[in-house]
Amino acid sequence: MKLRILSALCLSVFLLAACGAPTTAETVAAPTMEEAPAQPTEPPEPTAAPVDTAPAPFIPETPVDFALTSIIIVNEQPIPVYHSCDGEDQSPPLDWNEPPAGTQSFALIMDDPDAPGGTWIHWVVFNIPGDARNLQGNIPPEPQLSDGSIQGVNSFGRNDYGGPCPPSGTHRYFFKLYALDTTLNLDESAGKEEVLAAMEGHVLAQAELMGTFSR
Repeated sequence: MKLRILSALCLSVFLLAACGAPTTAETVAAPTMEEAPAQPTEPPEPTAAPVDTAPAPFIPETPVDFALTSIIIVNEQPIPVYHSCDGEDQSPPLDWNEPPAGTQSFALIMDDPDAPGGTWIHWVVFNIPGDARNLQGNIPPEPQLSDGSIQGVNSFGRNDYGGPCPPSGTHRYFFKLYALDTTLNLDESAGKEEVLAAMEGHVLAQAELMGTFSR
């Protein structure tokens, strides 16, 4: 009897094993993708910045040494009597160096900001050729010069150079030279204000020379 019971138990164990009953090791579930530990990754390689193929806008380069000089007038020093109303009242020679690329003409204005009634305009010259590098002294009192330059109207009501002629004291006289990228559509009736308005937005460079005169 005992032998039959033992045989029956052995048969039951055998049948359970044959049916694929899970063992203890098989009941441990494998980790899912979410449960798996994250693996370290290298940072992505940097990509090159996009190249701008559009042409750069033209920006004229103004020489830092663009200057107006004179063999007669030293900056901030007295103007010789010869070039004043007490002398021959003749224009002084002026020189300048290489202007910026694209210069088509020059304009020159000489004025006295110390005049009692406000700034006094002594000389207005415009449409000086772009290849010019000087104005010779003793320029004739003519509205139209031989090189195409035009002398505008000064505060004396003339189309020429009017030298220093202060009523008294020491005054400053500024010679201002402008390099322009155009020529001005003006005639000899234009004065300082008209010239300044016409050249607005066309100035490539400016140079200045100042002399004094006392009476």
